[in-house]
Amino acid sequence: MADQSRQTSQKLYESAPVSYRATKFLIAVTIGAALLVLSCLTLTGTVMALIMATPVLVLFSPVLLPAGIVLFPHSLRFCFVQRVRHGGRGAILVVVYIHV
Repeated sequence: MADQSRQTSQKLYESAPVSYRATKFLIAVTIGAALLVLSCLTLTGTVMALIMATPVLVLFSPVLLPAGIVLFPHSLRFCFVQRVRHGGRGAILVVVYIHV
């Protein structure tokens, strides 16, 4: 049954007019090019944001590092308390912290 439907679809594809295939190809190329442009813009924006944020992070690192050291155990405690109180709903957060 599957072979018969595959053969039928193959015959339909081969008998399709050339203009249909060319249109299909042009649409695929257009969509591919648009997605490529969007991904390049995303990468460019990410690099520019990192370039702009690096001096700020270096400037504030004496404050951010101790704050992170203090806040990280508190956030872990919050996740474990949520896990115990609510029967495992906070377990996802614990798994995230374990993998990070």
